Amino acid sequence: MRVALLSYRSKPFCGGQGVYVRHLARALTDVGHTVEVLSGPPYPILDDDIAFTALPSLDLYRDPDPFRLPRLREFRTPVDALEFALMCTAAFPEPLTFSLRAWRHLRSRINDFDIVHDNQSLGYGLLGIARLGLPVVATVHHPVTIDRRFELAAASWHRSFSLRRWYGFTRMQGRVVRRLPAIATVSSAAYDDIVSEFEVEPRRLRVIPNGVDSESFAPPLDASRIAGRVVATASADVPLKGLVPLLEAVAKVRTERDVELVLVGKPKSGGVADATLDRLGLRDCVRWVNGLSDAALAALLGSAEVAVVPSLYEGFSLPAIEAMSCGTALVATTAGALPEVVGPDGGAALHVPPGDSDALALAIGRVLGDDALRERLGTGGRQRVLDNYTWRATAQATAEMYAEAAASSRRAAEC
Repeated sequence: MRVALLSYRSKPFCGGQGVYVRHLARALTDVGHTVEVLSGPPYPILDDDIAFTALPSLDLYRDPDPFRLPRLREFRTPVDALEFALMCTAAFPEPLTFSLRAWRHLRSRINDFDIVHDNQSLGYGLLGIARLGLPVVATVHHPVTIDRRFELAAASWHRSFSLRRWYGFTRMQGRVVRRLPAIATVSSAAYDDIVSEFEVEPRRLRVIPNGVDSESFAPPLDASRIAGRVVATASADVPLKGLVPLLEAVAKVRTERDVELVLVGKPKSGGVADATLDRLGLRDCVRWVNGLSDAALAALLGSAEVAVVPSLYEGFSLPAIEAMSCGTALVATTAGALPEVVGPDGGAALHVPPGDSDALALAIGRVLGDDALRERLGTGGRQRVLDNYTWRATAQATAEMYAEAAASSRRAAEC
């Protein structure tokens, strides 16, 4: 099939969207389909044989000048004006404005594709694309209403006003996803959340887990690990990722043994995580890294004695399966889909309750202090990935969804 794969932002090595688009496009191509990725900035890094079309935005949140004031010459279309106007009212415009740009672009290319696959923009423009006669399906990794709820719970009363405005796009996403004929999601837990949060008919949903490149993410050949090294992927000051409980746990572990925490992400100066580092006196044993290639991330994971996923919610967790694929012992909370992804407690990971820094510290200390446990968890994690999480399997299941959606669209057109 000829696939238009849409992604409103596709940062190559940070955040799940760019990773998902890059690997799904590769795997779909490998099983015989033709894929063209259409993305807003930041753009993905794709293999040379995968077509790419950039759909430029005003890129209002780019580093190092987020919430920037564009120059007048940057406004090329009414969609650009809408994007800027929404930002000025504290809303997040990208899911909507990207979908409108995709609709405008695809109007002249309806004969180039058999299916349009949206990666969780869920903007109103998708409904316009469907009216062109192109079947439209989507991947929903999890409902962003859950992120909204966690952020509001952690916010001050005056901050909550701007957060409600920022997350206003979730109402649009609910309306759009209820009208799409087929939706993929990445876990049974996310499936249940989409049904309850967005009121989607269960028959329209199917679970298609993410994959991992098990050749790139593999145990280190020399089997060397750096004593006391702990690695986690955590967005600074996003409450959902559980960074503060992790820092509190590391502070407790540090009272009993040497420990180094390496965080894959970007710190926010003056934010909650930054303040927590000072409060706990952890500046000398915590460092941040970001923008890592797959090879560099795999090397980092392979150098650690333990990886941690401290999240308060996950719809899947690419960091979990990347660590498991590297044969690195894992500690993960029982939030959202994590038990489903990592398997039973003690097999590929130790389970801890979300938000419980004492339990997290106990589990991290236990793994750091037990060579046999680290070996058992690492071996179990690697095998679980090989058995369950390959991009080829993801692509094959996704292609089955495409075929069914296209057939359903043809039947509807004939009627």
